[in-house]
Amino acid sequence: MADEAKAKGNAAFSAGNFDDAIKHFSDAINLSPTNHVLYSNRSAAYASLHRYSEALSDATKTVELKPDWSKGYSRLGAAHLGLHQYPDAISAYKKGLEIDPNNEALKSGLADAQSASTKRARPFPASAGSPFGDVFSGPEMWAKLTADPTTRLFLQQPDFVKMMQDIQKNPSNLNLYLKDQRVMQALGVLLNLKMRTGGPPDDVEFPGEDSFRPPEPKPDTKKAEEPAVKQKEPEPEPIEVTDDDKEAKLRKAEAQKEKEAGNAAYKKKDFDTAIGHYTKAIELDDEDISFWTNRAAVYLEMGKYEECIKDCDHAVERGRELRSDFKMIARALTRKGTALVKLAKSSKDYDMAIEVFHKALTEHRNPDTLKKLNDAERAKKELEQQEYFDPQIADEEREKGNEFFKQQKYPEAIRHYTEAIKRNPKDHKAYSNRAASYTKLGAMPEGLKDAEKCIELDPTFAKGYTRKGAVQFFMKEYDKALETYQEGLKLEPNNPELLDGVKRCVQQINKATRGDLSPEELKERQSKAMQDPEIQNILADPVMRQVLIDFQENPKAAQEHMKNPMVMNKVQKLASAGIVQVR
Repeated sequence: MADEAKAKGNAAFSAGNFDDAIKHFSDAINLSPTNHVLYSNRSAAYASLHRYSEALSDATKTVELKPDWSKGYSRLGAAHLGLHQYPDAISAYKKGLEIDPNNEALKSGLADAQSASTKRARPFPASAGSPFGDVFSGPEMWAKLTADPTTRLFLQQPDFVKMMQDIQKNPSNLNLYLKDQRVMQALGVLLNLKMRTGGPPDDVEFPGEDSFRPPEPKPDTKKAEEPAVKQKEPEPEPIEVTDDDKEAKLRKAEAQKEKEAGNAAYKKKDFDTAIGHYTKAIELDDEDISFWTNRAAVYLEMGKYEECIKDCDHAVERGRELRSDFKMIARALTRKGTALVKLAKSSKDYDMAIEVFHKALTEHRNPDTLKKLNDAERAKKELEQQEYFDPQIADEEREKGNEFFKQQKYPEAIRHYTEAIKRNPKDHKAYSNRAASYTKLGAMPEGLKDAEKCIELDPTFAKGYTRKGAVQFFMKEYDKALETYQEGLKLEPNNPELLDGVKRCVQQINKATRGDLSPEELKERQSKAMQDPEIQNILADPVMRQVLIDFQENPKAAQEHMKNPMVMNKVQKLASAGIVQVR
């Protein structure tokens, strides 16, 4: 496992992906914390990102674990050199040369460190103050930094602006900020030079050594007395490729060809051929889990769900070992969940599929997976209802609810009515009875919902309109209750409950129309009415607003308006709501 992570780190380093290299080397270190080579490699990766403090820490650990290994001192010297700690860099390179006197990389590093140390120690003329003093003076500095596309971005960073302001106030402070690559870049712009930072150091797995170069002074053509700073960029070292590495690359390349052939066969619906190619790819390279997920997809198409699940399980297990892309693992889990849904025969069989889909979504929230999860949950619920359906038991539960209702034990009645509905969701009587129980308990919204469901299931059941009208009456929506009772009377014109409901609604509406409401009742009814979208629409209607104005200013015109049935109906609604009074 540690070797696999190290190999990935070396590959990422070679490709210039230093952040990825650090991640892989860190994984390897977690698995093999005493391997000095891993710390050395990570030190090189840190140095390539100019993170010299971390590079120094790893280099120190390398030397601690393997004090007789010359390359560790090369890492140590490079880190010190990057931090401008020249005496420490010189000491590190010298220690390495004591172990390996003929090491050219150590010799070169020592020469660089000694050269940098000498140039840093060379004093500037006292009268000059700072060799770069002039370039930081006046508004010209900010103009140059703004004109350059690179430093223009730096000016959006408060810490950079603060450093440049400090240097402008006292150019001697430049040495305090030379470790910051942005300051180096800015200095190059101000001196009309193109600054380059050091390239990546060698990786321990590759032969040869080449350390970072210190800044080399170069005179400006305009101001010969002012030194310009430039860094050499070391060349990346050649990668040492062993016979095993060559063979592994060939096998991986061959595996990819087999995968492509499998994909082509899959598109042609030649599933057996596709299986053969994917199987060959797996034999050649077991580190690419896409071969497993692709073969699982073929098994899924062929209806071989058990084989599909096995391949998906292996892909997930191997993917976690290799720390594969989370999207690939999510794909394997989604495919497994799909196979489990295909195998489901009962509602409980869906539990595993739903669990797998949830796991897939924790890896990667994919819309397709989310849809499959929703479909599975819906299918499970429908199957549960089918499995639970029993009209005989539903009738028994409804009768039990009726007994509790007669005893005025409404919560118990609701429990039995609910069970009856679960056993037979099409039983409109159970909804009607539960609506009555909710009404008794003052749960009006629940009662209204059940009454409406009852009417939906059986529009010819007059009791449903009685239930709905009663709820609306208790909610003081008298005009709506009146409409509901009248709908019921179309079915049973002589129904006493419906007739009584109409009578009570008319009394309440007339009470408001005559202005017989108490101030508290009027305020409550108006407040409730103003929340009703229908009342809001009436009041917002320009025609109705003119009608209301005519009621106050032009009674004759108002009488003409009242001949219109639609206008009259709206006025009655406003009157019953306590908004207007009609005398």
